Amino acid sequence: MRPSTAVLENTAVRLADLNFPRTGVQIHRTRLAFIDIDRVIHFAKIDRDGKTDSYMAAYLPDELALLFLKDGEVVNAAAFTPVGRMVIPIAEALRRMRSDFERGELAFCNAPEEQLALMYQSCAAPARRKKLDEPTAEALLGSLEGEFFTGVVEVIARRGVNYFRVLDGRIVQAFRAQPDLPSDPKELLSALLQRRATGQVAVSTFPAADTLVHQASPAMISKFQAIYWKIVDTAETEVPGEAGTRAEKLKAKLSAGQVVLGAICTARDSGPPELVTTHEELTAALGNWTRLFLEELEIIAPGVAPDILKRATREQRFVLQKTGFFDLLPWDVRW
Repeated sequence: MRPSTAVLENTAVRLADLNFPRTGVQIHRTRLAFIDIDRVIHFAKIDRDGKTDSYMAAYLPDELALLFLKDGEVVNAAAFTPVGRMVIPIAEALRRMRSDFERGELAFCNAPEEQLALMYQSCAAPARRKKLDEPTAEALLGSLEGEFFTGVVEVIARRGVNYFRVLDGRIVQAFRAQPDLPSDPKELLSALLQRRATGQVAVSTFPAADTLVHQASPAMISKFQAIYWKIVDTAETEVPGEAGTRAEKLKAKLSAGQVVLGAICTARDSGPPELVTTHEELTAALGNWTRLFLEELEIIAPGVAPDILKRATREQRFVLQKTGFFDLLPWDVRW
């Protein structure tokens, strides 16, 4: 299989050459045609050896897609592309892996959550290229100290993506992509930059992140979509002819400026949309719409809101309680 020639934005570094720090390997880099992605994800969920903090790196023809796992559960996804880096929906990352399985490759590696948070942050936050008059470790360290920089420095060199956590201009932690390089942060930085070839080393900075953001899974988005329609249907039985019309008008009014609510309110027969959001954002969007919707119905039929909530959410009440959905509403629902 011919390696991809796609390069990282504004560099000469090929995406197919990138390797990330790791503390162990579940699957060495292997052609996707030989891997059942769904079984690998299932293994990570149920097997003791798979329930780790880890990442899957899929080397596709024109990009590098990443899946981040916390305790074996896929919690977020991102992509390195020739036009930039970005966070992408989990469902979209899986779709790309499955569609390019004949030409793609996959590596499944263990890594601590703090490293995963930095890998994610490098795609979610604006990364700024660091330009130096002298491409040496001394020059870079001097620049960081002079700026009292606090954040993360990413150094892509020797086919590896390395991360340096910096506090007030001083390196306090490093994650190295090649285990044969020095573990001491300053020595590691010197080793990465001493053989610098034009265009082959990329130094960027971005804000630090302590924890990995958990993206709402496709299943969770689908569940909230079903709850939305259950509330509408239940309300229609209580206030026939009014509830459906008011729900539609309120949806149109609110979803125009709220991407998350617009995704939840999609048609019944459509699948869950591919969306980058969190559980908190899903809960806030559905909770705000529910409160406004039921307040309107309370004007027409006083006292109807608690009953609608109880009937519509009974099957999913434990999920909604865990997310804090009921805390956003002024009614006390007794089970």
